[in-house]
Amino acid sequence: MNIRKTVKTFIPVGLFRAVEPYGHLAEAVTFNILNGFPARGMKVIGITGTNGKTTTSFLVHRMLHEAGFKVGLMTTVAWGVGDDIRPQIHHMTNVPVPELMKRLKHMRKQGAEWLVLETTSHSLAQNRVWGVPYSVAVMTNITHEHLDYHGTFEKYRDAKKKLFTLASRNRRGLRTGIINADDPSAEVFKAATANPIMYGVESGDLRATDVKLASSGIDYKAVVGKDSYDIHCNLPGSFNVANSLATVAVGRAVGLTKEQIERGVAALEGVEGRMTRIDEGQKFNVIVDFAHTPDSFEKLFKDLRPVVKGRLIVMFGSAGRRDEAKRPLQGALAGKYADEVIVTEEDDRDVDGMEIMKQIAEGAEKAGKERDLNLFMVHDRTEAIEFALGQAESADDTVLLLGKGHEKTIERANGENPWDEIATVRAALKKI
Repeated sequence: MNIRKTVKTFIPVGLFRAVEPYGHLAEAVTFNILNGFPARGMKVIGITGTNGKTTTSFLVHRMLHEAGFKVGLMTTVAWGVGDDIRPQIHHMTNVPVPELMKRLKHMRKQGAEWLVLETTSHSLAQNRVWGVPYSVAVMTNITHEHLDYHGTFEKYRDAKKKLFTLASRNRRGLRTGIINADDPSAEVFKAATANPIMYGVESGDLRATDVKLASSGIDYKAVVGKDSYDIHCNLPGSFNVANSLATVAVGRAVGLTKEQIERGVAALEGVEGRMTRIDEGQKFNVIVDFAHTPDSFEKLFKDLRPVVKGRLIVMFGSAGRRDEAKRPLQGALAGKYADEVIVTEEDDRDVDGMEIMKQIAEGAEKAGKERDLNLFMVHDRTEAIEFALGQAESADDTVLLLGKGHEKTIERANGENPWDEIATVRAALKKI
């Protein structure tokens, strides 16, 4: 009996999502059968967490690529094999199962030995990555996010923990879990891992010491037992110490040499929409970043505030149909650290954008900001960018534009609209 033909004949694809909560699982099982389990034969490194997973994915991909391996990459920002990395058009990290199968088949045809797969809590909870043979699982951190879908922090955490369970059950893989020992959930993940590697700045087996932060990047020593690595990472920010340290842990887990690890981490020059500096000849600093959670806000502000000599001007929004509880928290953090706060749209979807901005503004006001003095509400994002840039006055000022980063669409009531934050900023700067 031809199983693929039989499945294709008797299970209409349109039925999958009608039989939730098992619809996505049925879809994943069926499409893996129809496509011959395209991820088989690749060694898969899954990277999950609230913040830092895209950057860590790029770092790991570049490290393995520099070591001479044929490496596939799938992230929120881009996907591809080797140097043939294409923009991620979909407004999501893990694409629907049919598209995932197409990409996996493409990677297998390209001869990919490894796959670095950024993996979300949604895809794990919905079993959309069923059939992917995870060999190594990486946890960057677990903080407040996506409670609109998961309901509680514990369910959100446990969805991400599932990645470690999958990797630990893969008898043909390394069955290794790489865990941020500084995270409060570290022990929960460790308990789900066959072969844990704990990394961190404050604790863990693999530690970052002698950390030196600069606007051009970070330098530190990664130490584990008698082994020491001299790490230079071109990505600035203290949070990238943890991201690059997780990459070092991956390198050790897969058997790379000291030289391969050091060279690999240093080889990545940047990630689109992650602390991307924009220079069109203006006298002030402009940075675009994807930060969109309270945790990422706080880490970013704590890093920037001490080094910004002038005024820190921050523009951001918050997505509709997503975690509402984070909106006043975002506003409060921006109100605490920034000199001026501009609230705008992010992805309103079918939600009243003015209501979203009001919720953010309430948090900023509690932190001491005043409407039309140092707190402004400009709903249209293009106008908000132009307004924020116009507020900068001296060479010491920094304009920080948050929330969209690399994304190529903005979602409004009429659906997805083309969007390019960096291009929009460059156009606005040229007007100035």
